[in-house]
Amino acid sequence: MSATTLRAHGTAPPGWAWLLAGLAVMAATAAAQLWMGRVPIAADGTIRLWVGAVNSGGNSQHLSDWYTPSHVVHGVLFHALLLPIRRWVPLGGRAVLAMLIEAAWEVAENTDAVIRHYREATISLQYFGDSVLNAQADILAMLLGFFLAARLPAWLTVALAVAMELFAGWMIRDNLTLNVLMLLWPLPGVKAWQAGGG
Repeated sequence: MSATTLRAHGTAPPGWAWLLAGLAVMAATAAAQLWMGRVPIAADGTIRLWVGAVNSGGNSQHLSDWYTPSHVVHGVLFHALLLPIRRWVPLGGRAVLAMLIEAAWEVAENTDAVIRHYREATISLQYFGDSVLNAQADILAMLLGFFLAARLPAWLTVALAVAMELFAGWMIRDNLTLNVLMLLWPLPGVKAWQAGGG
């Protein structure tokens, strides 16, 4: 049966059930990060809407920063990844699945091993992990990208994702593409360029 058929027969979970499931994912992510030793909010006790200094202790500690667009792009990518199951899983269910993927990313990138790798292989010398608040905001940014991809024409969604990647790359010499590249296959030339050496 398709998701539409399930809804017509009253067997698909209602919207509030997906909302509760999404909140549970966010709560579980926060609990996991607290257990891992991540701080709830920035160490200085403040909560800021935006932090623009990439190489600072405040990066990845507040509600948004230059890496927030990369999480919006996550949402676009996860929407595309989950499209093949749209006949069986309604949009709300796919949104929760996207949240689970994002939550796994947030937990994995805040392990000591990954943090150490970021600091060694990239220009993120001041990166000591995300605050719990920042991780929660990243999940919401991913959801924004997911629902934009669900509502906008595909060409416009792709154009927005590419524009965000190019703009972040131009402004801070980093974006999702470069972040993944340098995490998986660090290139000295790219690292030198990111540091302003080329």
